[in-house]
Amino acid sequence: MICGTENVKQDKADGYMNNRYLKNIGTSLILGGTLLASPLLAEKHKSTAPISDSWLTAKMKIALASDGRVKGRQVSVETTNGTMMLRGKVDDQAAKDAARQIAKAMEGVKKVEDDLQVVKPSRQAAVEVIDDSITARVRSQIDRDADLMNDSRLKTADIGVVSNAGVVSLTGEVPSIVVSAQASWVAWGVEGVRSVRNDLTIKSSK
Repeated sequence: MICGTENVKQDKADGYMNNRYLKNIGTSLILGGTLLASPLLAEKHKSTAPISDSWLTAKMKIALASDGRVKGRQVSVETTNGTMMLRGKVDDQAAKDAARQIAKAMEGVKKVEDDLQVVKPSRQAAVEVIDDSITARVRSQIDRDADLMNDSRLKTADIGVVSNAGVVSLTGEVPSIVVSAQASWVAWGVEGVRSVRNDLTIKSSK
């Protein structure tokens, strides 16, 4: 009887140990699966998270500063709704191509617009002075034209003006396509302007 009782106790002990072993294995598998899944879930979350325009602009500036093919300080970067605009005066065509290549390769950039102008280093200072003068004259002419025509729409329009080697860029928001066209026409009439790039957007009516 004692022997039978001992066998029963041993069977119970073995069963307990087996159950405990199986539970430990199950727990390990669950933990392991969680650890493996966590990086995948994090990566999925990372890839689907929206990338802001300011983040793209900052990332581009960092990339330009670390690339020896182009002088980052020569390139102005603006990003709007995923569209990256490059402006400025670079030393040669290779630098222009490099800046565009860096922008196009950046994750999150939907479109790259390149308004970079190639200007020899020896001429950049003189061209910069001319551009400052052109920018001032275009702004003044837009204000003067608005006064002459008594056009309140042009007066209140938020128009940014930048001249880059004689190429004038107009940015901002205007109330109508008529005002946008008028701003382009006024800029084109200023002496020294080689061309006008109209990046004005039309204000949506609510």
